[in-house]
Amino acid sequence: DAYNETGMQGVSYTTGVPAMAGAMMFFKGLWKKPGVWNVEDFNPDPFLEVIGKQGLPWHEEFDGDLEL
Repeated sequence: DAYNETGMQGVSYTTGVPAMAGAMMFFKGLWKKPGVWNVEDFNPDPFLEVIGKQGLPWHEEFDGDLEL
């Protein structure tokens, strides 16, 4: 239960953690280039590492059945 674990609703946690991680990538200089860029243009690995450590684990599945 997200509320019992964090003291807030799950949606605020799943919205806030990625925003914090993105800001962290920017201020550490990992996601900083001249001009306008979309997050998909940057290396996702440091971002995914941070959100995993902050309680939003993720995994990849290859060749999975999308019709389940």
